[in-house]
Amino acid sequence: MAEIKDPENTILMELKGGTVTIELLPDIAPLHCERMKELAREGAYDNVAFHRVIEGFMAQTGDVEHGNMEGDFNIRRAGTGGSAKPDLKAEFSGIPHDRGTLGAARSQNPNSANSQFFINFKDNHFLNRQYTVYGRVISGMEHVDAITRGEPPASPDRMISVKVAADA
Repeated sequence: MAEIKDPENTILMELKGGTVTIELLPDIAPLHCERMKELAREGAYDNVAFHRVIEGFMAQTGDVEHGNMEGDFNIRRAGTGGSAKPDLKAEFSGIPHDRGTLGAARSQNPNSANSQFFINFKDNHFLNRQYTVYGRVISGMEHVDAITRGEPPASPDRMISVKVAADA
């Protein structure tokens, strides 16, 4: 496991294969980092499906409204919701969408990111400055690589739990 430099800005995501450690980038995207920590601390990301997983591109999750596989789950609705919190203003930066970076999912409106995010399987530089980058996987990328593919996957994987390292 990678060394955790700042436990308050590190996310521990438990997948079926093991732990994915994500270093948040609060200096780059403070609003997005704060939102992720807030939802993690509420347990909102626990049991949420990876509803859109495209080989050679990315794995998307984080629909706390429609993606909880322990709740009233319908895979066709997963990806259409967010959270009860207001949408976030875009925090675009020069940080490239490299393999393992966390990007904020959104609609056509650049200021529509809410709770959904994606993890890049490879360098996806065509997304640069169009989607907010607010974290990067520092260990456990092999568990992200193992997530079941599909749009949506026939039998989706989920985030078993998501915690802020300072609380773990």
